[in-house]
Amino acid sequence: MICHVVLFKFHDGVGWDDPRFLEAERDVRVLPKAIPEILEWKCGRNVTNREIAYDYAVIGSFKDKSAVETYLYHPVHMRGVDQWRQFSTWVVTDFEL
Repeated sequence: MICHVVLFKFHDGVGWDDPRFLEAERDVRVLPKAIPEILEWKCGRNVTNREIAYDYAVIGSFKDKSAVETYLYHPVHMRGVDQWRQFSTWVVTDFEL
């Protein structure tokens, strides 16, 4: 099993009320309905004020590396990448459970 973790950091001036974020947040929550390779999916907003904290997190579980690759190149995921790129940067890690 592979755990896929993404941490998003908003560009300066972007907040929770930014329409680009609101659309991306709505869309990221429904990815499991569109991409069957996603076994588990959690996502949410940061709730701490620590300066080193990222703004948003996504955690997904996948059967194996092949399932992660299928997810990464799925058109619905690719659309999400384009959305998040407009207002944030991110870091990713995939690790075996």
